[in-house]
Amino acid sequence: MQEITVNNPKTLNGKLNWINIANAGKEEIEYLRKKYKFSLSHLQASSAKIFAQRPSFTISDDGSYSFLIMHFPIFVNGKIVSAEIDIFKKKGLFVTIHNNNLSALNDFFGLCKKDCESLLSYQYESSAILLYELLKKIILDCYRLLDESSVQIGKIEEYIFSHEQKMAVSKILNLRRNVINFRKIMQNHKNIFKKQMARKSEIVPPEIYNKFYGELIEHSKNIWEILENQKEMIEILNDTNESLMNDRISYIIKTLTIFSVIVFPLTLFAAIFGMNTVESMPFINSSYGFWYIIGIMICGSLGMLYFFEKKKWL
Repeated sequence: MQEITVNNPKTLNGKLNWINIANAGKEEIEYLRKKYKFSLSHLQASSAKIFAQRPSFTISDDGSYSFLIMHFPIFVNGKIVSAEIDIFKKKGLFVTIHNNNLSALNDFFGLCKKDCESLLSYQYESSAILLYELLKKIILDCYRLLDESSVQIGKIEEYIFSHEQKMAVSKILNLRRNVINFRKIMQNHKNIFKKQMARKSEIVPPEIYNKFYGELIEHSKNIWEILENQKEMIEILNDTNESLMNDRISYIIKTLTIFSVIVFPLTLFAAIFGMNTVESMPFINSSYGFWYIIGIMICGSLGMLYFFEKKKWL
């Protein structure tokens, strides 16, 4: 548990405390319950042992604070998974609870610790503005993950047109899974931001407050549009890769079929001249009988090749 106090002597709004808790256990949950009177159900949802299945925005029964559950994408071993952050926000207090896997949150907390005077929240001493700055920092980090996905799309395209279809298949499946997970994580952010925008601040002027949270809504829309484009690109690359694989398989089957048909006359004549009918078998008493039979076989194969060429099957 770490705590930062944002105190701007030029304002009369009162100081703002930020409590940042990583991997909250029983002691931390009990501390928050006793000192700040947070709802036990909200605190239990913030336990390190519990992972919420969906984001949410709720207001306490007495209206004194708001509780948010937010999910953001992170990379773990090449796979995009969801990282949860739980936020308690009230006048003069800002509490974040997470599993210490959001590097953007940790970086922002370190910045506040070193130089809180550079923050907008120092200017207003508002927990709503601190929430905006934190969410903006994490959302901007999402663009980095999107850029990595775009780089992977470019690499897959190179694999496909370098005729490395087997490598491309595994890359496409992995990237498709990541984009699906990314979309699932981000799909409800816009609604959460709108709910927060509707909850006005007593400290920040409405036009400034709406501008800040409107910016978050625009970022969520932009991210969703990029994800839609990436999803379409992956589907196109997958279709292209399948078409090239099918074309290659068709060529292999065609080659094997032609080869087997060309060999067919050889097998047929070998079977015919291998029958034990000595008296009626032609060329059996000829000193050049073997070469006659070989010649007939070659003519049969050449005839099949001529037939295929005439039909333009080669």
